[in-house]
Amino acid sequence: MFKEYKNLEIDKITNEIRCFWEQNKIFEKSIIYRNNKKLYVFYEGPPSANGSPGIHHILSRTIKDIFCRYNTLKGKKVTRKAGWDTHGLPVELVVETKLGITKNDIGKKISIYTFNKKCKEAVMRYSNEWKKLSKHLGYWIYLDKPYYTFKTKYIETIWWLLKNIYKKKFLYKGYKIQPYSPAAGTGLSSHELNIPGAYKKISDLTIIVQFKSKKKTLPKKLKKINGDIYLLSWTTTPWTLPSNTALTVGRNIDYVVISTYNPYSFSKINIILAKKLIKKVLSKNFLPVRNEKELKEIKQNKIPYLVLNVFKGETLIGSCYEQLIDWFLPYKNKEKAFKIISGNIVNQKIGTGIVHISPTFGEEDFFLSKKHGIPPMLILDKNKIPRPLVDMEGKFIKETPYGFSGKYVKNEYYSDDKRPDKSVDLEIALFLKKRNKVFKIEKYIHSYPHCWRTQKPILYYPLDSWFIKTTSLKKEMLYLNQFINWKPKSTGKKKFGYWLENLTDWNLSRSRFWGIPLPIWRTKKGDEEIVIGSIEELINEIDKSVKEGFMSYNPFKNFIIGNMSEKNYDSIDLHKHNLDNIILLSKYKKPMIRESDIIDVWFDSGAMPYAQLHYPFENQFLIDKKKFFPADFICEGVDQTRGWFFTLHTISCILFNSISFKNVISNGLVLDKKGKKMSKSRGNTINPFEIIKKYGPDTIRWYFISNSSPWGNIKFNIEKIENIKKKFFGTLYNVYSFFAIYANIDNFKYKEKEIKLKNRPTIDKWILSELNTLIKKTDNYYNNYEPTKVARKIEVFVIDNLSNWYIRLSRRRFWKGNYTNNKISAYQTLYTCLLTIYKISSPIAPFFMENFYKNLNKTLEPFESVHLSYYPKYNISTIDQNLELKMSIAKNITSMIFSLRKKEKIKVRQPLKIALILINNFTPKKNFIINIIKKEVNIKHIKFLSNKKMYNFTKKKIKINYKLLGPKFGKNINLINSLISKLNKKEIKNIENGYYFIIKIHDHKICLSKKDVYILTEYMQGWSAICYNGITVALDTNISEDLKKEGLSRELINKIQNIRKYYKYKITDKILLYIETSNFLEKIIKNNKKHICEETLTSELILIKNLKYGIFLYIENNQFKIFLKRNL
Repeated sequence: MFKEYKNLEIDKITNEIRCFWEQNKIFEKSIIYRNNKKLYVFYEGPPSANGSPGIHHILSRTIKDIFCRYNTLKGKKVTRKAGWDTHGLPVELVVETKLGITKNDIGKKISIYTFNKKCKEAVMRYSNEWKKLSKHLGYWIYLDKPYYTFKTKYIETIWWLLKNIYKKKFLYKGYKIQPYSPAAGTGLSSHELNIPGAYKKISDLTIIVQFKSKKKTLPKKLKKINGDIYLLSWTTTPWTLPSNTALTVGRNIDYVVISTYNPYSFSKINIILAKKLIKKVLSKNFLPVRNEKELKEIKQNKIPYLVLNVFKGETLIGSCYEQLIDWFLPYKNKEKAFKIISGNIVNQKIGTGIVHISPTFGEEDFFLSKKHGIPPMLILDKNKIPRPLVDMEGKFIKETPYGFSGKYVKNEYYSDDKRPDKSVDLEIALFLKKRNKVFKIEKYIHSYPHCWRTQKPILYYPLDSWFIKTTSLKKEMLYLNQFINWKPKSTGKKKFGYWLENLTDWNLSRSRFWGIPLPIWRTKKGDEEIVIGSIEELINEIDKSVKEGFMSYNPFKNFIIGNMSEKNYDSIDLHKHNLDNIILLSKYKKPMIRESDIIDVWFDSGAMPYAQLHYPFENQFLIDKKKFFPADFICEGVDQTRGWFFTLHTISCILFNSISFKNVISNGLVLDKKGKKMSKSRGNTINPFEIIKKYGPDTIRWYFISNSSPWGNIKFNIEKIENIKKKFFGTLYNVYSFFAIYANIDNFKYKEKEIKLKNRPTIDKWILSELNTLIKKTDNYYNNYEPTKVARKIEVFVIDNLSNWYIRLSRRRFWKGNYTNNKISAYQTLYTCLLTIYKISSPIAPFFMENFYKNLNKTLEPFESVHLSYYPKYNISTIDQNLELKMSIAKNITSMIFSLRKKEKIKVRQPLKIALILINNFTPKKNFIINIIKKEVNIKHIKFLSNKKMYNFTKKKIKINYKLLGPKFGKNINLINSLISKLNKKEIKNIENGYYFIIKIHDHKICLSKKDVYILTEYMQGWSAICYNGITVALDTNISEDLKKEGLSRELINKIQNIRKYYKYKITDKILLYIETSNFLEKIIKNNKKHICEETLTSELILIKNLKYGIFLYIENNQFKIFLKRNL
């Protein structure tokens, strides 16, 4: 017996299947049973368990699960090891907030050991929620033995990787201007700065300042100008002006000297700026004049200006100017400061064409000033160490005069309760304005980078950091990128490719505490250094240090080298608090201390292919023999293009000259219904657990995959989820229920001999052809990482082909007649369709398909679970494309006739006499297609006509396209229309076929074509017609008396069936039917009694003049009573 259901309870099904998987260890078996099969390598991008999962995680985890399940069905062994990203700033910030401390308190108010201990405790805060999401979603992954990035084995592999990167000369220490987050107290890498959302639109105060030139250093033609000459420079960061040491011009840009007045003091002034930017700088209140006389007159509140000279930027190079804010001087080479240099950073779209250079707070500024020998604004502190004018908290140093000491350079760095009304930028602007050094102050909206975790603005700051020289790998990385199958391709070619084209060296250093320490020890002068690549190497180096007397003992002496047990490795901790006090011995017997930074947490995740295996200390063959490297498939959000995808690619390129993943899906964002980003502040977030509970995991999974390609952004829409639950899963449930009910009635168990395809009815051959075509296409789509195409193809098959067409046309075969080969063929065909659908759909909807597969597989299938079975193979001999085409045409014709019935307001129950059909180059040779159409649309006769015969049923009208020809012919247009309207049918047809037509007006010939006219088709009275996609259908809408009676009999049948349903009769229950008769009803029943009885399972139909009991019914305003009961 096949299990029957009263209704569809997805929640109950899901819970039962989840228990079935766990109790029977189905996931484990799916791997064990494929032990000797080909490996399909999947890498799980490690999430951070420091935050709870969101709705977007359903999307990425669904995609991952789909392809792991699919490849298991294809007979491959698919291991899925979970992992946790445990280090980094997010964890530290949570702990800081919880403890009520800041970064500066760590090591003072609280020890680094205690802080790191708290971080380790906090890191798995939401791990149970992540496990719960995986379990409820049906995401199969090994959670019992995951990899943790804080584990000693993981750290040892990373040390080995870094040592080998160092050996290859790709790891170096450098002093550079780096993105720096004062709020987090650490530098950031360029890929962190390019995480989506890092750049935010802000409104900044900008100023154009006046740098006074040293006139003696200017070119001769400028020296002759009366008065001082000022160079105008625009900046969005006024706080950097005290650190200015150079100005940059474009060598080939045209500049001008202009005589005008300062708009604040109205003092006369000579200014230099780019010629193309005159109108932008001197806008609104300025007025150009022609001579000195007009320059002296201020008219209508307009400030006059006069262009005195035009010259190229190269004439200014080498000239000097006076320091704008003379608070400090560079501690060395101060004589080389405050010069004009050239550079390609100058643009003529914004600003003044003269760029202010602050080498300590701008990456381009730093390199440009270094190239031209310009010193940065560094001063010596009390320990004689050079430092910039802003400290690492983002404050001006305490020596800063005029009340600026200790002030944050950006207001966002203050706490809300201490934030001043005036920003430092405004204070500096006012400071300069008071000294007549400001030409313009205004607001400017632009994008500015923010720290991805603190959401505070970053600074560009001079840092001593360790870098990976990715710029030297650009060619190799671009070359290897060609061998990765990106979905979509544009992500790999454009987003990732563009990122690789514009690489900067990877800043590896982080001035934090909870992370993997840099395994680098250096002497005080930095002339000797060692990079440690293993615990064994570290222990040996400590032993040397102990022997020399730099250390009193070896803290790792109890570690057993060569013992790979977890117990042995867990006995030591390689975090910062245990390594900072270790002193190593240099080659020349000097003490070496560890470089205090930890590494970028993105290196942790990028190293997971190797570190999860403890490579090369264990499992070396898996990487070296390419058994578990590169990955066959990875998937994460598109934001990982410059995150995890990049770090994976970089490490594998440096160390293995290989790609680290073959196929990658970069899924899009999950937005709200209106296309806005979800956030708690907007109140538009969706709780993933609530949505799964309400609609079931399979509905959500199917929605995400079928709604749009995974790499497109998804507008999360509850209505569409409900529609999928009802339309797809509801339909598939109904199809199964239909099969189960009738199969149980006939005791079908698929034990009969399989009926050969050639002996099956055409309708069975067609659906099996469509089924095998579906297998072929979906297998190809899965294989090409196109899950949306899979889901949509399955939907079309289930809803349109199987339910709406095959079952509707075959329904009588299941419930009528004896248990013949025709009925057995119907059962075998439908069984095969359902079983196949459950298999090919199981990667997307694992719970639902498992449940109904289990209901069927007791009959034939040897597998305990659909997920232990195999993906079906298509049978090419079963596919009949010609039959599929004919059936597709039949479906189109049926749909068109239904459309005409709706237009003419004629119910489908009302039979019609005839439909005429015209299809170019197509006439069905078999009656099968015609019979299907007749049966579906309730029409007595179908005729396929030629173009010529169909033309006889139509009347053509033609009129002028007034919109097109009106302007051309003016007053003659009505005359032309009159002549055109007189054309006969043949002449109109010639125009339809593309011929030109010539008419004469006032001895002038006018040539008209098809585009000049409208041709209208009218059909004979009593006919309705429609044309679509090369098909023309004409329907005879005349209803004879006999047709009307037959239609009313069908109306009666429908009402009887509804009563049977109301009384909950079984579909096999036969009935006795009593009808209160009348002349009206007798006419209906007379010629249709047999049909009424067959359709309603009526054993005996009795007409009674006065029926005492029964239900009142109405047909065409005629009231009568009906009574029915089971015929036991």
